Amino acid sequence: MDPSSLAALDRRITECRACPRLVAWREEVARTKRAAFADWTYWGRPVPGFGPADARLLIVGLAPAAHGGNRTGRMFTGDRSGDVLYEALYDVGLASQPTSVRAGDGLELYGVRVTSPVHCAPPANKPTPGERDTCRPWLVQELHLLRPTLRAVVVLGAFGWQAALPAFAEAGWTVPRPRPAFAHGVHVPLDGLDLYGCFHVSQRNTFTGRLTPAMLRDVLRTAAHTAGLPTRST
Repeated sequence: MDPSSLAALDRRITECRACPRLVAWREEVARTKRAAFADWTYWGRPVPGFGPADARLLIVGLAPAAHGGNRTGRMFTGDRSGDVLYEALYDVGLASQPTSVRAGDGLELYGVRVTSPVHCAPPANKPTPGERDTCRPWLVQELHLLRPTLRAVVVLGAFGWQAALPAFAEAGWTVPRPRPAFAHGVHVPLDGLDLYGCFHVSQRNTFTGRLTPAMLRDVLRTAAHTAGLPTRST
């Protein structure tokens, strides 16, 4: 795939203003900021996917965090959920460093791309079904562009799962009927693509132990092996 095609899609995503509630919220957060980040210039726009254009493994989240991706302009960057995700990716050999602080911090992903079905930070981390559906064409286009190399997908959380399955169908994969239910560790083979479910890396899940670092590493390592990516044991 021509990397410029995905780069062009990412640029178009950052200019989207389709959902008035999300536009108002992301821009309000960027103006008022959080005290700890008062010296930051917030991104305050839709956050595109992050990772190489020839990724073999895709990680699908929910939406950017108000003071994470909405601040830094990079998926899962600048918040505790991202800290957990990128540390796990580093631990299994899929990232160049265990932290993701800001764009331009030197982080590289190896064969992995990170995206979400909703590209704007939503109030209370809860996009509406209408906002999810309005944003779906971006994910469908991203999947079309990644299809030549994509071999496995890890979906974080039930919301992401419910949003991703219709996108895979629209992008040309045959999704079973009835649609498979989300569960941690669930594995659904599609046409040449292996889909895995994983509890979301939210603080609610990681602080309570519902999702441990070992559980996350296991899912990532399994998906990476399916995708043909080298990993390391921890």
